[in-house]
Amino acid sequence: MNRIGVYTGSFDPVTLGHLHIIRRATRLFDELIVGIGINADKRSLFESQERIELIAEVTRDIPNLRIETFDGLAVDFVRSCNAAAMVRGIRPLTDIAGEFTMMMANRQLDDSIETVFLMADEEYAHISSSLLKQIAELSDDDLRLAKFVPAAIIPQLREKLRLR
Repeated sequence: MNRIGVYTGSFDPVTLGHLHIIRRATRLFDELIVGIGINADKRSLFESQERIELIAEVTRDIPNLRIETFDGLAVDFVRSCNAAAMVRGIRPLTDIAGEFTMMMANRQLDDSIETVFLMADEEYAHISSSLLKQIAELSDDDLRLAKFVPAAIIPQLREKLRLR
């Protein structure tokens, strides 16, 4: 039986923290699907296809990874992937309450899907997409920015912020 896990998020853009969770999760599952949630009401920096391309660029060395987009409930997307587990990365203290609430709601919606929490390592625990966007807007030092986002996507991030 193929063990499939699904890691959902907006990934706008993918951070070093996301990438670390992806790499760890691919060791736990035969196949990991990164599900990029599309919310038409939310103003994203990157279009969904761009987010797919950015994640693909920084994960090209991971053979058991697939990247897809979805709209609607994450638990429905996980079910549609025939996965038994939803992967969630959590940062100490900041995410635990919200993630626990989401896990309980998902369990009510589909109790056959387990939630696997992967705690962020210390060096990634403070990273968020909104924080790295703020740093990118306030600093033109790419070495600083590379502490938060994969270096390979910095040019695209800079260009998006310049056009905004």
